[in-house]
Amino acid sequence: MPVRILIAPDKFKGALTGNQAAEAIASGIRNVLPEAALDLCPIADGGEGFMATLAPALQGKWISCPSVDALGREIESCYLLAETRDGRVAVIEMAETSGLWRLQENERDPMLTHTRGVGKQMLHAIQTYHVDKIVLGIGGSATNDGGCGMAQELGYHFLDAAGRELDATPAALASLTRIDASEVPPLPAITVACDVDNPLLGERGATAVFSTQKGSTEETRPLLEAFLNRLVQVTGANDASLDPGAGAAGGLGFGLLHFTSARLVPGFDLLARLLDLKGRVAAADIVITGEGSIDHQSLSGKGPVGIARMGRAHGKTVVGFCGLADQAARDSGEFDFLVALADTGKSIPYLISHAADELAIAAAQPDLYDPDGRSELRPVGAR
Repeated sequence: MPVRILIAPDKFKGALTGNQAAEAIASGIRNVLPEAALDLCPIADGGEGFMATLAPALQGKWISCPSVDALGREIESCYLLAETRDGRVAVIEMAETSGLWRLQENERDPMLTHTRGVGKQMLHAIQTYHVDKIVLGIGGSATNDGGCGMAQELGYHFLDAAGRELDATPAALASLTRIDASEVPPLPAITVACDVDNPLLGERGATAVFSTQKGSTEETRPLLEAFLNRLVQVTGANDASLDPGAGAAGGLGFGLLHFTSARLVPGFDLLARLLDLKGRVAAADIVITGEGSIDHQSLSGKGPVGIARMGRAHGKTVVGFCGLADQAARDSGEFDFLVALADTGKSIPYLISHAADELAIAAAQPDLYDPDGRSELRPVGAR
C-alpha cells in the first residue's frame, strides 16, 4: 500500500502562497516516492490566502466586486460565495482590499489608511446576494482605523462636535465626538477568523505591536493610540476592546465586535473544521506542514504547529518545512523533523527568490519519510 502523506503548509510570507508551498513540497516528494498518495491541503489562518484555501472545500464561486484599497483608490476585488448548511455564505478576506500588499512602501501610513474596502465587499454581499452569513478573514492589513472605515460603508456616520461627518481615518477621527447608527441596515451573522489574540489598546495592542510594519513612526504611534482610546470612549465599548483579537488587523477585530456583533474565532480552528483536518490527518501516515518562519511565537498552537500537534495526537510522523526556525521551535518536540531552508547557508534574498525550487529540494529527502532512517538525515540542500 502506498504511503499516505498529508501536505498542509501555510504561506511562506513574501515568497510562496500556501498552495505554491504545497505544490513545491509535493514535487520534491514525487522525486523520491513516486507511488506516494499525496493529499494537498494548504492552510491559512485568516490572512492572505484565506479565501483560496477554503474555495475547494466550500465549492463556492468567485464574485467580482468594485471596491477601494486602503487609500481609497478604486479597485476590482473578489470574494467567495457558497451555499452551505448555514445558508448562503460570503467568505471575505480583508487583505484583498485593505491589505498591506496593495501599497508601495512609501504609501504606507496608518494615519491615512482605512478599511472602507472591506465594508464595501460586505455590503455588496448583503445587498446583492442577501447572504445569511459572512465569514471574514482578517490579517495582513495596512490599517489602524479600529474598523471605522468598514463601519462607515455599512451606514455608520462618524461626527465631530458640530455634527459634521468625518472621514474614517485616524487622522480625521481625532475629533470624533458621536457615532450615528440610524442608517445601518440589518446585518447577517458574521464570523471572523482571527490569527492573533491581542487586545485593542496598550503594550500588546494594535498600535504597539503591529503598526510599525504598516508605516507608523515614533511621532504617529501616540496619535494612533490616542485615536483608538477616543474610539473606545465614544462607543463605550471598553469590554470589546479587551477581547482577544480586538487588536487584530489594526483594530478591525474591535470594529467588527462592536459595530456588527461579530464572533471572533481562531482562524486555525475555523479552517480545521471546514477542511476536516482531523479526518485528513487520521487518514495519513505522514503529516507535513510548514511556513516561512517557525519560532517561539508559532508555538501558541496556530497554523503549522496546530497541524503538528494534531498529527502527534494521532501518532503520525510529523515533518515541518520553513525558511527560518529558532531554537525554541527546534527544541519544542512538536516535529519529528524540522527542516529550515536557511540552514543551507544560502542568503535570505536568494531563498525567497528561489523558494519553490529550494523547498522541492528540501522535500526530496527519502529519510524524512522513513522513521527508522531519521538519524542519518542529510543537511538540507546536500546533493
